[in-house]
Amino acid sequence: MAHRCEVCGKGPNYGNVVSHANNARRRRWNANLRSVRAVVGGARRRVKVCTTCLRSGRVRKAT
Repeated sequence: MAHRCEVCGKGPNYGNVVSHANNARRRRWNANLRSVRAVVGGARRRVKVCTTCLRSGRVRKAT
């Protein structure tokens, strides 16, 4: 499974890390994902969700 939020689709961002000597190397910043038990389509399921979706209330956690 990819490193991607199952609600909003947020995935990794790519860019350069630039040192003081201006040496650039590629790296990636992953989304802050959490594995939670949520109600999806009336059933409880374990999904990978980013913390932005959790905080904004786009995911209803299963009790």
